[in-house]
Amino acid sequence: MPVALSILDLAPIAPGRTARDSFAASVELARAAERTGYERVWYAEHHSMPTIASSATSLVIGHVAEHTETIRLGAGGIMLPNHSPLVIAEQFGTLESLFPGRIDLGLGRAPGTDRQTMRAIRRDATSSDTFPQDVLELQGYLRGKSLIEGVQAVPTADTEVPLYLLGSSLFGAQLAARLGLPYAFASHFAPDALHEAVAVYREQFQPSEQLAEPYLIAGVNVFAAEDHESADAQRRIAFRNRARAFIARGPEGREYTDDEIDTFLASPAGAQLSNMARYTAVGGPEDVRAFLESFAAATGADELITAHYTEQVPDRIRSVEITAEAMGVKA
Repeated sequence: MPVALSILDLAPIAPGRTARDSFAASVELARAAERTGYERVWYAEHHSMPTIASSATSLVIGHVAEHTETIRLGAGGIMLPNHSPLVIAEQFGTLESLFPGRIDLGLGRAPGTDRQTMRAIRRDATSSDTFPQDVLELQGYLRGKSLIEGVQAVPTADTEVPLYLLGSSLFGAQLAARLGLPYAFASHFAPDALHEAVAVYREQFQPSEQLAEPYLIAGVNVFAAEDHESADAQRRIAFRNRARAFIARGPEGREYTDDEIDTFLASPAGAQLSNMARYTAVGGPEDVRAFLESFAAATGADELITAHYTEQVPDRIRSVEITAEAMGVKA
C-alpha cells in the first residue's frame, strides 16, 4: 500500500512579507494539498519567532478550514503544557463542530520557544511533568467523558477529534505506545533518535479505543522542482534564512551576507544546524520519489508529513504538486 502524504505548513513569514501574507500563502498551500490528494495539513505552535506566523494555532486552522472544503487540518502540534487541557478541548471541540470530520489534534510537550518566552506564557520548568495526565484529561473532555467531576468542555463535537502524540525522543514514543495513539516523529528537524523511537513505539504499542495497530508519521523536508539545480537553489536560500533565524545579528545589528552564512553552515559550529535537516529530499520528481520511498521503507512509516519551506510561494506550491505527482498520490 502506498505511503500516505501530508504537509506540515511552517507558516513562514518570508523576508519583506507580513503575517497576513503568510496566512494567505497557507490557504493557497492547503488548497493545493486538497486538489492533489494529500491526507492533511498541520500547523505548529511556536512563540516569539518573527519568521513563523502560527502561534495562535487553532485560529490558523479555523481560517484555513473556512477556505477549503475536504482536507483534514490540525495542529502538529499544540504544546499542551502551555495550556490547560480544558481550554484546548474547548478550542478543538469548537473547530470540530464547525468543520466536522476534518480536525486533528497533535500534542507535544516542548515549549515551542525559549526560556524567557516560557515565562511570559506563564509556563515553568515543571509544566511538562504532568503531560501524560494532561493528555488523558484532554481526551476525556473531547469524548464527553470528563475525568474532572462537574467539569465539561463545551462544545463537545458530535464526532471525536483524533489525538496524535508528537515527539523527537523515546519519551513520546513510549507514551504514544502506552496510550495507543498515533505517533508523529519530528525527523524533519530532530533526526537523531528516529529509528530507536520507532522501534520502541512499535514494540510497546497497546491497542486503544482510538487505534488498533501502531500508526507512524515521520517528518521530512522536501524541495521539489522541475530539475535538481532549481530545487537545490531553493534549498540553499531556505537554509540560509533558517540559519539567520537561529544566530544573532552581526556587529552593529547588520545582517550576515550569504557568503558568511554559507561559511558558518560549513563550519563545525554550523554542523548541528545542518544535521537537523538530515532528512531532506531535493531535486526533480525522480530524485524526490527515490528519497521519499527509501525514507518510508527505512522507517516503516505509514505516512510522511512533508515540510515544503521554499521561500517563494509559487515555488512552494509547485513543490507540493510535484511531490504528489511523483509519489502517485490520487486526489
